[in-house]
Amino acid sequence: MTLLDHVPSAQAEGAADRGRAVVHALQALVRAEARAEAQAAGADAADLEQAVWVRLLEPRPGPAVPADPVRRVRAAVRAEARVARRRKRREHAYAGGESPGDWDHCPERIAVGADERRALRVAVGRLPGRCPQLLEAMLAPHDPTYREIAGELGMSQGSLGPMRSRCLGCLRRMLAAEVVAPELRGKER
Repeated sequence: MTLLDHVPSAQAEGAADRGRAVVHALQALVRAEARAEAQAAGADAADLEQAVWVRLLEPRPGPAVPADPVRRVRAAVRAEARVARRRKRREHAYAGGESPGDWDHCPERIAVGADERRALRVAVGRLPGRCPQLLEAMLAPHDPTYREIAGELGMSQGSLGPMRSRCLGCLRRMLAAEVVAPELRGKER
């Protein structure tokens, strides 16, 4: 039995209109009740409100429900708040030494990162023209500004952006040519 069953209706085809009217009429009450219970339950008010609407609008078997929609809304909010409190008590933060996704200090990842940086430096060194000097300056560990890079290379600060774009495009094409495309398994091209 859903909340919509408690609203009198003359015809069955008006159920959608009746449903919208009930939701519209009780929306403020559901929102206010959910906000009032959310903090004590340790839940987000919007999440609690959504759970209440699911509870109210889905048919559920069980004991008879109050005929008064307002009482039904309040009962549903309190029931969902109890569920949220129980869930909050059962859930605990991960207490391990490192977070499950934090493997930045893993020896394998450090070695792979060093290989990637070495391959990038070699590829940058093979670029034509002034691109190697520009990209080396931009990859410097002290993170120089455009003004510092322009002064170091003896060029205008306004030309750094377009030149950087051309150099990165050239580097991208060079690295794409070196990467082997995966073969189609068992299929001919």
